[in-house]
Amino acid sequence: MRFSVGSLRAVALVAGISLLSACASGAKLGDERAELGDFLLGHAIVVEENAVQGPASRKAEPGAWKDSLEGELQRRFARYQGDTLYHLGIAVQGYVLAIPGIPLVAAPKSFLILGVTVWDDAAGKKLNDKPHRIIVFESLSGETAISSGLTQSAEQQMQNLSQNGVAAIERWLATQDDWFVPKAVPEAATSEPEAAAQDSDDTDTLPATSEDD
Repeated sequence: MRFSVGSLRAVALVAGISLLSACASGAKLGDERAELGDFLLGHAIVVEENAVQGPASRKAEPGAWKDSLEGELQRRFARYQGDTLYHLGIAVQGYVLAIPGIPLVAAPKSFLILGVTVWDDAAGKKLNDKPHRIIVFESLSGETAISSGLTQSAEQQMQNLSQNGVAAIERWLATQDDWFVPKAVPEAATSEPEAAAQDSDDTDTLPATSEDD
């Protein structure tokens, strides 16, 4: 589904009036999500050709969203080194990169709208029939509280949104209980207690001996 400018205006209005519009920052990776199990990232493809530029927004240069998001996908997901291959397809559906406004009066917020599709390589099929929509806003900081349009370049705004968007994708994937194969427990880890128990048994059953003078 393609976003219209009218839909983006509605999102922008919510962003402008809501204190909840700022997202938790995705700059820090945090711990790996155990829910992703044996995940290994295959292809991570971003398309941006149908992205709708919202009102009161700077224009993103062609290829800029693709470069920013693909770099962030690699940064966050390359650390998962499982054996089951999954591919991610990301469509940039709409965005606003806030332009300079009047602080505390008209300080527009930046946001990004993504459509996410996941493929299971071994099964050769999509795991979600329809793209899952994710909407993220810029992280709250001293710069964005005033207006990121006044304090940040378009590239900095895109990096902020890309980090938050990919972090949101990771959180969403972690809620899909039946998609990912649990990580196998290393054989050495399961055999050590058994071996230790065997050693203990062997020691306990050794016959006692003594020497007579």
